[in-house]
Amino acid sequence: MKPPPFDYLAPSSLEEALDVLAEKGGEAKLLAGGQSLVPVLNFRLAQPALLVDLNRIAELDYIDVDEAGAVRIGAMTRQRALERDPRIAASAPLLAETMPLIAHPQIRNRGTIGGSLAHADPAGELPVAAVALDGEIVLRGRRGERTVAAADFFVGLMTTAMTEDEMLCELRLPATPKRTGWSFREIARRHGDYAHAGVAARMTLADDGTIARARLVYLSAGEVPLSATAATGVLDGGAPCEELFAEAASTARGEVDPSDDIHATAEFKKHLAEVLTRRALAAAWERARAAQR
Repeated sequence: MKPPPFDYLAPSSLEEALDVLAEKGGEAKLLAGGQSLVPVLNFRLAQPALLVDLNRIAELDYIDVDEAGAVRIGAMTRQRALERDPRIAASAPLLAETMPLIAHPQIRNRGTIGGSLAHADPAGELPVAAVALDGEIVLRGRRGERTVAAADFFVGLMTTAMTEDEMLCELRLPATPKRTGWSFREIARRHGDYAHAGVAARMTLADDGTIARARLVYLSAGEVPLSATAATGVLDGGAPCEELFAEAASTARGEVDPSDDIHATAEFKKHLAEVLTRRALAAAWERARAAQR
């Protein structure tokens, strides 16, 4: 398959790119790493009049970690850079654990964090990690800049809160609270394939060892990254143990809403989500306990 004809621009600055978006709006499509967009173009599922290549905009390629551990990541930062940066491993370990699960090294060498978030694939790992980490997404357009919580950014199947004249410019992650553990677990037919089910878990312990706050966010569980609020309600305030984790996992099974496909039934995916939840919570608890010492 070959893409339909389109005009091509490669702006060298963010301001230039925003000018193009303000003028062309819905006629333009942004090209970041191209790992999702190029196949979509080849299958003619998208037929933009103009392709705006962002790869010359160096100002969108950065990783910044402040003294408190808060993280800022430019939209054109390659996924492989996040995977290898020791500051990400120290300040956002859940994100560091997520990165090797994304496709293959060749994909991560080109794929960008902004492209993955804007693509909003409910089977993608990065949208799930952004929600689990209470991330914020910075959008810019000619009308100004606004910040959207990652939990509110994904509004439907491959649909976001971004308007046609806006560009995703940055992901912000708050500093990881003390006594916090994490885990990202998924199951796929082969490493690098889309996962049948997956979960990002975070757990922050109170001074007395009970769970001050838990977070469970699922991929391939609906049209957006799914936050299992009923399951975390089971966990919050409880004493960590296998029985509590099993109860939360059973509750999460009722919250996830996967669909049948040629590889697995929805019921099997629900079973996987329950099993992965128990494992992820156990791992997060161990890491939270280690952080107390």
